[in-house]
Amino acid sequence: MANETVFKRYKDNPIITAKAVTRANSIHNSAIVRFEDGYAGIFRVDEVDFNFTMHVGFSKDGINWDIEQDQINMECDNKEIPIKARTYDPRLTKIDDIFYFTWCIDSPQGPCIGLATTKDFKVFKQLENPFPPANRNCVIFPKKINGKFAVLHRPSDRGHTPFGDVFFSSSPDLVNWGQHRFVFGTLKSSWQSTKVGPGPAPIEIDEGWLLIYHGVWTSCNGYLYYAGGAILDKEKPWKVLYRTKDYLIAPTQDYERVGDVPNVVFPSSAIVDNNILRLYYGCADTCISMAEAKMEDLISFIKTHSY
Repeated sequence: MANETVFKRYKDNPIITAKAVTRANSIHNSAIVRFEDGYAGIFRVDEVDFNFTMHVGFSKDGINWDIEQDQINMECDNKEIPIKARTYDPRLTKIDDIFYFTWCIDSPQGPCIGLATTKDFKVFKQLENPFPPANRNCVIFPKKINGKFAVLHRPSDRGHTPFGDVFFSSSPDLVNWGQHRFVFGTLKSSWQSTKVGPGPAPIEIDEGWLLIYHGVWTSCNGYLYYAGGAILDKEKPWKVLYRTKDYLIAPTQDYERVGDVPNVVFPSSAIVDNNILRLYYGCADTCISMAEAKMEDLISFIKTHSY
């Protein structure tokens, strides 16, 4: 297949389609983690009335999924926090025995980030929203950095943002956020020249933090989404050590090119097992696919194809 320098696509992609949920128009841009003796996920389901909802799913092998037909129910102590609107693009991170997940909410003031926790994927506790609108992507680091929770996020606007840079922020308690730092932005004449945003939770490696991110290029026919890679400093993750000038995956397969939003590869989950990184990504805002890479090959590629 095309552009498989490092990642190799699963031969039976896509692995999840709208068939998995009765009311689904599409299922894409979702969060998947290891859980108990298999996998769990929170899936973005765009329904037939175009309400965006999130559904829990489970799998033994990470490929064949049973996704619940009913959307997630949130518990929240503060009635001012929940927004009954479209919810989408979840990310998942595990710290100790707690799964933290973030997602995007359509609020009257623009997209904002929601934050919740779960231990069993049955009970979900919604916390304070970490940032005001507008913000479109947010992912939590899998361990505290200098004693604080840390995230990468992408400030946005009220529309389909024609810009986007990656920022770092930290918090001692998941309520009070600060230490806001610019991490990296767009690059001219590149597949990442319109906007960039964080993908799956960063992965700790010897050299620092491995980040898979998305980059967008605007062609004469609209946006095209790609996957790229970076390595960030371990103690100061706003410092970029390496960043790919070549993309890792581009929308070249039919299921990546044809769909509700054509030409989209949107990385949203990554799991490392036996030195293999399994990347889950949304395709054309329609379905979910998977690709795998050897960790040593991926790290080497990012280093040797860096700006």
